Amino acid sequence: MLTIFHNPRCRKSRETLQILEESGEMLEVIEYLKEVPSKEELEKLIEMLGIKPEQLLRKGEAIYKEQFKGKTLTDDEWIKAMVENPKLIERPIVTDGEKAVIGRPPESVKTLLA
Repeated sequence: MLTIFHNPRCRKSRETLQILEESGEMLEVIEYLKEVPSKEELEKLIEMLGIKPEQLLRKGEAIYKEQFKGKTLTDDEWIKAMVENPKLIERPIVTDGEKAVIGRPPESVKTLLA
């Protein structure tokens, strides 16, 4: 089963969801702005992505520019910031439970398809 952390207002997220739906794979859709991932869930996703927490930030968001731009935070502090401000989380994220990819470009999720 695949899981997508989805924002329906985001074009890339909608395009990624369409690819997944067309694949026929079992799919769980989590609207992460409504169902915010816990600190532990976010840590696991970051580990599966193989990146540092700061690399998962949407640095173009107003909240990033207003509150975080130019700051040096620890990994735990970045994760806490994303849990408290889920708009900071890059989207969409798709996982098969073992690996995860960011759907930018949307076609990158095909690496998780059987």
